[in-house]
Amino acid sequence: MKISTKGRYGVRAMIDLASHAQSSTPVFLSDIAKREGISEKYLEHIFSALQKAGLVKSQRGRNGGYLLSRSPGQITLSDIFSVLEGPCNLVDCVSDSKSCNKTSTCVTREIWSLLGDKIEGVLKEYTLASLVRMQQLKSLNDPLMYYI
Repeated sequence: MKISTKGRYGVRAMIDLASHAQSSTPVFLSDIAKREGISEKYLEHIFSALQKAGLVKSQRGRNGGYLLSRSPGQITLSDIFSVLEGPCNLVDCVSDSKSCNKTSTCVTREIWSLLGDKIEGVLKEYTLASLVRMQQLKSLNDPLMYYI
């Protein structure tokens, strides 16, 4: 299983948004793009999907930008990945028993289902708030670079 660029960038952008959003001050997508080194056009595509799913909301106008639609403690990695990556089914037969004629007798189907459930469980354990805290701790360990 490989997580796509869309999923990885979407999580990074959501952590950035959670880190930089003040209670009612929207964050510019261009600022997120610069800080995260992600194309603004690509982020527009990602945030469109996140907005349709109700995870973020946009505010238009001169002071416009994006805000989280819920508190960072209420948005999990599972919420983000389900929008950007789809359901956590490692193989088709787990979600569609008609995709294979051996689903009723296949022992590996049970393993794939269990593995998908475990991954989903881990994704549900992490909220944006917990990821922001983890990022802040990592940033404290970053040595500062001075330029002359």
